[in-house]
Amino acid sequence: MKKLSLLAITALLGACHSMQPADKTSLDGEVFYLQRIALPPTATLSVSLQDVSLADAPAVILDEQKGPVKGQVPLPFHLSYDPAQVKPGHRYSVSARIEVDGKLMFITTEHHAVQLDGSDPQPLKIRVDAAR
Repeated sequence: MKKLSLLAITALLGACHSMQPADKTSLDGEVFYLQRIALPPTATLSVSLQDVSLADAPAVILDEQKGPVKGQVPLPFHLSYDPAQVKPGHRYSVSARIEVDGKLMFITTEHHAVQLDGSDPQPLKIRVDAAR
């Protein structure tokens, strides 16, 4: 009887394991700026991985990291995505912004393309420029 119970539990655990979502892949990097100023303690960082394939439609966000800034530049980030979401022929990019008390302070002004095929350099270096 114990063997039968053990076998049933093993089968059930195996079924649960196979129902887990596909493995996620990640992009790690750092956000930096060239100005020699410190960020105030109320600064927040947002970094997003986006599908920017359609010029006349909003970008589709695959993952986003938001939260208070801990320390000073370079600011680390970690984005995870499901490789099954990556579509052949689509274009992907990473963008970042730093806000202080809800006001934009720094933002990416250049396109930071990523391939999402394992060839992207890590850590990614994302420069943000002062908002005007």
